[in-house]
Amino acid sequence: MRKSLAFLFGLLLGFLGAAEPVKVYVGVYVLNLGKFELATGAYTVDFYLSLRADKPVEMGDFEFMNGRAATVDKLIDTPTEKFYRIQANLSQNLDLRRYPFDEHLLTIEIEDKRRTVDELVYVVDKQNCGVDPGVIVVGWRLAGWEAAVLTHEYEIYGETYSRFVFGLRIQRVILNAVIKSFLPIACMVLVGLLSLLLTPDKVTTRLSLNISTLLGAVMFHVNLTASIPPVGYLTLADRIMIATYVVLVLILLSGVAILRWMEQEEKKGLVLRVYHQALGFIPPLAAALYALVFLLPV
Repeated sequence: MRKSLAFLFGLLLGFLGAAEPVKVYVGVYVLNLGKFELATGAYTVDFYLSLRADKPVEMGDFEFMNGRAATVDKLIDTPTEKFYRIQANLSQNLDLRRYPFDEHLLTIEIEDKRRTVDELVYVVDKQNCGVDPGVIVVGWRLAGWEAAVLTHEYEIYGETYSRFVFGLRIQRVILNAVIKSFLPIACMVLVGLLSLLLTPDKVTTRLSLNISTLLGAVMFHVNLTASIPPVGYLTLADRIMIATYVVLVLILLSGVAILRWMEQEEKKGLVLRVYHQALGFIPPLAAALYALVFLLPV
């Protein structure tokens, strides 16, 4: 009886030992990153993928969780090692709150199709991870890469899978963003503020400048946000444009008030008051609004 129990206990221990998940070491080496579209979050990655294990196991049955492979070339195929060159069409949900000073993590996400974490877990193979020095993304600066292994649970199926995530971090070139996005805005606001120096007798010239700059700001805002998808929050660019609208509208309203009261003889003193108050109040208000835009968290 005791021998039978010992035999069963040994079988149980053997079964538990065999049930330990297989560790698969994953490496990604990126050769090219292209066709990045900010409007859709889509991009194409050409890379080498290496998979290796300490014992023979089926590890080539994987899939991309944020896209699909366009081409897969198998270069090494042994029971303990697989090596591929893959070109994949992937996509990412982009956070555009800091647009046009945004940065993004473009990922390659891999899961096994059938084996849960009870059978297979991925491990980052740092020695085989990296980015080719020739990789460039036009209009962006490559700020490095990172790799991690996560567990992803599918509650509806009651299953959890190991997911390997390799990410390329890209940042917008600050100088280009300033010149293309905010230099025109600065010129419009400067023209509006300079129009405050025009004396009340030149109010018609002032109003023509104010109307032109306001219309120009609206058209520039439309063009600035045309390259990004419609989002349910305000970007940094939207906040800056709202501050610009407030400043330009206040300048326009002060000019309209001066023009209206200029025609009434008994309100000539009020005209001078509006002129001096607008000149002393609007520029500090503009500085405060823009400071708040950049200081408040996005």
